[in-house]
Amino acid sequence: MAMQLIVATNNAHKIEELRPLFVGHELLMPQDVGITVFDPEETGESFFENAHIKAETLFHLTNKPTLADDSGLCVDALDGRPGIGSARYGSNGEGLLSAEQKNTLLLSELEGITARSCAFVCCLVLHYGPRKFLCVQETLEGEIALAPRGQGGFGYDPIVYLPTLEKTVAELTQEEKNLISHRGKAAKKMTAIIGALKFDV
Repeated sequence: MAMQLIVATNNAHKIEELRPLFVGHELLMPQDVGITVFDPEETGESFFENAHIKAETLFHLTNKPTLADDSGLCVDALDGRPGIGSARYGSNGEGLLSAEQKNTLLLSELEGITARSCAFVCCLVLHYGPRKFLCVQETLEGEIALAPRGQGGFGYDPIVYLPTLEKTVAELTQEEKNLISHRGKAAKKMTAIIGALKFDV
């Protein structure tokens, strides 16, 4: 079943990454349906809670099916940080650090630590009616590299090393990344659910 989904983000890059994962569905941004200001306060304590806040808020503004993504990098040696604070990591309430600055900071926190396991986490929430929603959460597990490698991807991709592939995420092609990434796996399951169910929207 093809659906028109309003995605709870103002980030055009995220929309472009999601579109190839939702083939057959139309993905729009809030501004595409006349919402010029969309900035809900993410007060949750988990990826699910924050994704649900965004999807539910946008649903009540549009009364149309909405899709929200909340994702981040969890490092075991840092007790799961930066986690849900991945986008704001190191900002201390001031301006956000660049991706390169965040990667440098994270590497400095792990200096001398040999246990470097980590996981990218993506939670997708589809809100399709009052008090009706679906959730899928997936991971891409790896290790924090000793130094950044690769020119692809974005964010923490250059420092997340995948031992089975002997590459960082930033060294993968977009097609390779879509097959194994946390977001790619979550989107695959979400589209399968959409295809299997009949929504009374």
